[in-house]
Amino acid sequence: MRLHSLQHEPFEGLGTIEEWAKNKGHSITTTQLFNNELLPDISDFDWLFIMGGSMNIYEEDKFPWLKEEKEYIKKAIAANKIILGICLGSQLIADVLGGNVSKNQFKEIGWFAISFTREARDSSIFGKLPDTITAFHWHGDTFKIPQGAKRIAQSEGCANQAFEYGRTIGLQFHLEYSKKSIDLMLQYCSDELVEGKYIQTPDEIISRMGNVIEMNKVLNLILDSMEREFGKVP
Repeated sequence: MRLHSLQHEPFEGLGTIEEWAKNKGHSITTTQLFNNELLPDISDFDWLFIMGGSMNIYEEDKFPWLKEEKEYIKKAIAANKIILGICLGSQLIADVLGGNVSKNQFKEIGWFAISFTREARDSSIFGKLPDTITAFHWHGDTFKIPQGAKRIAQSEGCANQAFEYGRTIGLQFHLEYSKKSIDLMLQYCSDELVEGKYIQTPDEIISRMGNVIEMNKVLNLILDSMEREFGKVP
């Protein structure tokens, strides 16, 4: 399949999704929105990945390309493309589908447990995953579950962590990060590591890097399921 990613930061790319895609023989292209690159025609890809970023979905005055990106995502959903949005990407999808995005009560930064909902048990994408996994988080906003979407996951600090809407999936948390990805976040976004109930220190984050291996395995299971269930391009 033809995979395309929307990248919002120079230090926040596909992570281990790229390795999965190459092993599967899929082609990958990327639009670097932070460099004001032009978006491709919707017909140029089968699967769209919308990645994370430090900006908020409502900061269109500071990041004018956000408005165009939202319209693009709306077109991709209407075209029945396979879509996976992560962190900022999931918030952009939720916004496009009418799910309000706002500040969460708590910022979540670090390693925290994710629990899957009853609706996830009935999902062909999430149904065979463990009831609880450890994922990496770096977000301050949250989304309401869009109308018509299934609420898939939650954490102690954030009630809405994932949703499924047809062939579109949003994950508030990161499963795609490698150790290098996390090192880059610590390098470029360390100013966000203030004291908070769900904010871990750099030492805490680094000491639990062993979680990356299992986290990436969960990601691969999700990607495999999306490929199997949604892979027949309409």
